[in-house]
Amino acid sequence: MIKPEAVAAGHAGKIIDMIIDNGFRVVAIKLTRLSRQEAGIFYEVHKERPFYGELVDYMASGPIYAAILEKDNAVEDFRKLIGATDPSQADEGTIRKRFAESKAKNAVHGSDSNDNAEIESNFFFSGRERF
Repeated sequence: MIKPEAVAAGHAGKIIDMIIDNGFRVVAIKLTRLSRQEAGIFYEVHKERPFYGELVDYMASGPIYAAILEKDNAVEDFRKLIGATDPSQADEGTIRKRFAESKAKNAVHGSDSNDNAEIESNFFFSGRERF
């Protein structure tokens, strides 16, 4: 997912280019906007954490790009490509090092496991939206 501040700053195209240039195939992609309720459901795993409300508000604050990406070792390779959550600790050449504003506004979301990738893909896309 490309997050609201990265979309608003006009970075989505550059981020998508980096993803494709790193060998990922885009199976599905769309520009959409989460309602506060949808963002709450998506990030429900963090409901007990102190930052949950702020995260939900932030993710509902503007349009996002949701995507399904495909590649051998996609989850692991994408997590390397996006870099550390805190852009000041992200490696050079990563998406977050290049485009994140802060630890909270870190430009992109990437699934942390194959199981979560499946859940998150199904949250955003029907079967007929995948190619």
